[in-house]
Amino acid sequence: MKLTIERAALLRSLNHVQSVVERRNTIPILSNVKIEGRNAQVSLNATDMDLDIVESVPAEVIRPGATTAPAHTLYEIVRKLPEGSQVELEHGEDSQLTLRSGRSKFVLASLPVEDYPAMSGGDLPFTFTLAADELKGLIDRTRFAISSEETRYYLNGIYLHAASSGGVAVLRAVATDGHRLARVEVPLPEGATGMPGVIVPRKTVVELRKLLDETTMEVTVALSETKIRFAFDDAVMTSKLIDGTFPDYERVIPADNDKVLEVDCRAFSQAVDRVSAISTEKSRAIKLSVEKGGLTLSASSPENGSAVEELEAAYDAGPIEIGFNSRYLMDILAQIEGDAARFAMADAASPTVVREVTDSSAVYVLMPMRV
Repeated sequence: MKLTIERAALLRSLNHVQSVVERRNTIPILSNVKIEGRNAQVSLNATDMDLDIVESVPAEVIRPGATTAPAHTLYEIVRKLPEGSQVELEHGEDSQLTLRSGRSKFVLASLPVEDYPAMSGGDLPFTFTLAADELKGLIDRTRFAISSEETRYYLNGIYLHAASSGGVAVLRAVATDGHRLARVEVPLPEGATGMPGVIVPRKTVVELRKLLDETTMEVTVALSETKIRFAFDDAVMTSKLIDGTFPDYERVIPADNDKVLEVDCRAFSQAVDRVSAISTEKSRAIKLSVEKGGLTLSASSPENGSAVEELEAAYDAGPIEIGFNSRYLMDILAQIEGDAARFAMADAASPTVVREVTDSSAVYVLMPMRV
């Protein structure tokens, strides 16, 4: 194999694929990126056996062929080359990859391309397309609630499934860590009817979101009960799904909370941020005392003292005092794009439902805490 490619194009693709490669690997081939040059383009492939990404970039292919090279080392070399330079990659019979650029020359050990695991093929029965912005929205408004608790592995991702909302078919994304829950939906795309509910792992969500920042194209999603594939621009990402059952989240979304508070989202978030400076690092607890016409936020800790701040708000029900983890509360407020947030509460011990006043496509649930 021998090819020439512009540094910027190679760096961009290497940046995407190398982040899939784990820093510590017991299987040497998984530390490598597969490089294949043919038909005036080079394709880069990296995998950790759960997540696989292939990205193609235009290149001048002088001699077609394929090899593998250490992913992080190759990325660091290309990153440190001068801007605007051309990179020549050559692999002969000596199981080494030679990289030349200007007066620089690097020789990297390569492993046999035949040993590289293939994960991206296979037929996935359900296929549909989503606008990049829709997929970004589903990820951004739910991923903060993904659990990091390894023992509840079935919560370590976003649950994607077809559902019905007010008689309308929707594609719904749900994430929860037991303390808060996020549920966001978009109209069900053509081809998604009958799809199985799948749990997309956290790492896949993170890597996919990075790629989505650089595209405005439609994303083709294909899935089965065990795999999901996202294809757009010149990239294809294939991931195994979490093998587990997502809990019946509908049961924890209260339908009859009758104490409704409407508050300016930005002013409220800033007040929570200020008052929480006093709360202890461990609990991050703040208290909301709500009564007609307004609310009072307060926090206290033996080490730091106390803080109180009053806010105007629309509220007509009986007075209520309720405590929240301030970080969880601010995470939810950060997802609300409109001016006002609506809190539906029942009592100090029951889950609170948070929505944007003008947008019904997203529902957030926050468990209260004792303060």
